[in-house]
Amino acid sequence: MSITFGVSPIAWINDDMPELGGDTPLDSVLKDIAEVGFAGTELGGAFPKGPDALKATLGRFGLELVGGWYSCELLLRDARAEIAALQDHLNLLKALGSKVFVICETSNAIHGQRSVPMKTRPHLAADQWAEFGERLSDVADYVNAQGLKLAYHYHLGTIVQDQADLDAFFANTRGNVGVTLDTGHAVLGGIDPYAVIEKHPGRVTHVHCKDVRQAVFDETAGKDDSFLNGVLAGMFTVPGDGSIDFNRIMQGLKRIGYSGWIIIEAEQDPARADPRTYAELGLKTLKDAARAAGLNEAVAA
Repeated sequence: MSITFGVSPIAWINDDMPELGGDTPLDSVLKDIAEVGFAGTELGGAFPKGPDALKATLGRFGLELVGGWYSCELLLRDARAEIAALQDHLNLLKALGSKVFVICETSNAIHGQRSVPMKTRPHLAADQWAEFGERLSDVADYVNAQGLKLAYHYHLGTIVQDQADLDAFFANTRGNVGVTLDTGHAVLGGIDPYAVIEKHPGRVTHVHCKDVRQAVFDETAGKDDSFLNGVLAGMFTVPGDGSIDFNRIMQGLKRIGYSGWIIIEAEQDPARADPRTYAELGLKTLKDAARAAGLNEAVAA
């Protein structure tokens, strides 16, 4: 059982707001990621779309492809239609040897709309959860059979944001549906990430570690502003620069025998928060916490 540290390129080039780092050369991003000491990266919008080109690009820097976000629309289409829609993404991940499939329902999400206050985010009625859960569980059956683990990403501005949402999510999905334990989205959404580890150990399939600046959130997205404006104001940061206790997170992961990737993913404006500097801080914080908890880091091949 071992863990491996990776990173999301969103700190360098933000896919939701292309004006943030959009002119940064991809090779510069990957060079930073490799030199900081990460073993892999999640998929970014600036990455090559073809398997051969992507494999060659990442290979130049000795990086693995961890996985990448997939936006599903299971509120609008059934599992069979969703499975057909996800084929290109799935085949890319399989070709690169990825073992995790990060997915989120976005058909009615508002987190990508800068002018829309986060407090207007969508909710599911009680009678909608069963159908959504059944469809997602069927998609998970398919993805898992392809050799990857499905990891649902609860997210601010979507139908799974707060504790009541997450409780309904677990109650209406089968055990084959894993989650991406995202510490930052949990805390700002009113979810206790430590409790998720303790109460649903078999569901923790993937881990995103971001820290939060609670006061910034409270005055922006947590009040009357949008998710993206909250990001721009600095409500997220890397582990070691906010209020989340990552020693406790790592201790929890050790207790449940977690084995897999731990990703640093902190949306910030790269003009205000140098991605490499913050990535170094985040990685040091997590490595120190993991070592103290007794988690074993995988040895590079």
